[in-house]
Amino acid sequence: MHRTRNSCRTSQQARRHALCRIALLFVLVAPGELAAQPGTGVSQAPLTFGILPIGGASESLDAWRPTLEDMSRALLRPVRSISVSTYEGLADAIAEERVDIAFVSGRLALHAVGEHRMQVIAQLTRDDGSHGYYAVLLVSKNSPIHSLDDIYSKPNHWRYARGESLSMSGYLVPETQLFASHKLDSDTFFANVVVGNHQNNALAVANNEVDVATNNTADLERFAQHFPEQYARLRVLWKSDLIPHAVIIVRDDLSPQLRAAITDFITHYAKRGRSAPAELANLKLIHDISGFAPASNAALIPFADIDYTLERRRALSAQWVSDAAMQARLQKIENSHRALVRRLNTYSAANSNSP
Repeated sequence: MHRTRNSCRTSQQARRHALCRIALLFVLVAPGELAAQPGTGVSQAPLTFGILPIGGASESLDAWRPTLEDMSRALLRPVRSISVSTYEGLADAIAEERVDIAFVSGRLALHAVGEHRMQVIAQLTRDDGSHGYYAVLLVSKNSPIHSLDDIYSKPNHWRYARGESLSMSGYLVPETQLFASHKLDSDTFFANVVVGNHQNNALAVANNEVDVATNNTADLERFAQHFPEQYARLRVLWKSDLIPHAVIIVRDDLSPQLRAAITDFITHYAKRGRSAPAELANLKLIHDISGFAPASNAALIPFADIDYTLERRRALSAQWVSDAAMQARLQKIENSHRALVRRLNTYSAANSNSP
């Protein structure tokens, strides 16, 4: 749905509540749960795995299903999966304690760890050895936009498609590096704003429904495979600094033994035994993943830094009644950031030797 800049925020609340209800429609049960009968080797209470939306919700469920089936067998308990079409829907599921394990972006993980008793146990890895990915700005190949200055020089002119506010590459990083750094707010700078997932935003550019859109290098590779004709119409205008890969989080009130078992499964999946090639093929269905490396809450510090930079730049570009008021706000941002980084490091150190 297209929104003018004035309506971009007004429908957020209603949409948020609607997505909470929609999320329930996308709860599927892995075959392990259906087999949770005497003599099947599957026992104990089910776990729920939340899936970061990549493409459509049903597409994400299909991609993760083989891996979650293997997880169910390894843990000897059913593993259910939840996938929704938005970051907000997954954030709500985590907040409502409907999720035990989740594959999430760094910003969503930061919120879950800070507010909802989750902890990081692993971080995505790829075959190319990359430590992250990049946010990009897309325009059509025939677009009159050839530089960032072409965008900045025409406020209230271009049509823009971005990700949700919890999306690193879809919103936070471009907002920090492109707009807040120029004392601009993308929601008020553009003539029209669309909020959607990476796939739909790329399609909107290819189909000339918007002039410019955010995306990222990893999702763009996937888009090229699924929509080669539309991909051929796109041009990358800008690429961000490196963004660390997504992470796996678990509820910190799960038993230490269960958390250890989950961590062992995830960090060794596709890496050992005769089943490794088949498991690697399962991961490739998800997002060209080669595996997951052990990680802790300290992996979220780069995302905390991005939040800090955005908040500071917004404060510097805001209108203040006095310099003292601005300095007080900047000091509060500084203190909050330091405290958050300290908590992430302290929690990680305290749990580094836990089972």
